[in-house]
Amino acid sequence: MDIVVKGRKTEVPERFRKHVAEKLKLDKVQKLDAKVISLDVEVSKEPNPRQADRSDRVEITLRSRGPVVRAEAAAADPYAALDLATAKLEARLRKQHDKRYSRRGNGRIPASEVAVTVPDAASLNTNGELAAEAEQKVPTTRMGSIDVQGEGPLIVREKTHSAAPMLLDQALNEMELVGHDFYLFVDADTKLPSVVYRRHAYDYGVIHLNPDLFGEEEPGGAGGALGG
Repeated sequence: MDIVVKGRKTEVPERFRKHVAEKLKLDKVQKLDAKVISLDVEVSKEPNPRQADRSDRVEITLRSRGPVVRAEAAAADPYAALDLATAKLEARLRKQHDKRYSRRGNGRIPASEVAVTVPDAASLNTNGELAAEAEQKVPTTRMGSIDVQGEGPLIVREKTHSAAPMLLDQALNEMELVGHDFYLFVDADTKLPSVVYRRHAYDYGVIHLNPDLFGEEEPGGAGGALGG
């Protein structure tokens, strides 16, 4: 397994690279995930002096033959940020390891039961548009390689990922592994682009997007639960 350490708009000292190798103990990681292929560690620095207590950010990405696991943290120095990110990574790996041996793939949720198992609705405005999309329709100005929406904020990162179809419970699991509050995926049952997101406590919501919905049907105002 390889560990790749890189800096984003900052230099990474050799001393820190050695510390990463010592901190991310390969034998411990491989015990929790035997299929791991590589670990990427990205270090970045926030130049704003008002954020001095969170100026250094470390993001760890673990790639394996299973789902990608990601953890990130910010602190006053890169060593402290690495400690926090490593603790998060190990916690997620341990949770995935325990779930793998306890569930054995049971409890999958078919798309036909999504409305009952994961209750929520996608809201439409009076024009038949998704409310979240309508809110994003603001003037965009191109400044070099960065897009500025309205008065801001700046769009500083853009990512494209491959999307193999998966079931809802797998999407929920992968959302937890990357530590995000939402996860985009293609539903294996409906073949629709979908997003699952965290609501309150252990409640989740799910939205399915029908590419033909607005082209073939009249706008219906605020929507009910999709699939219900």
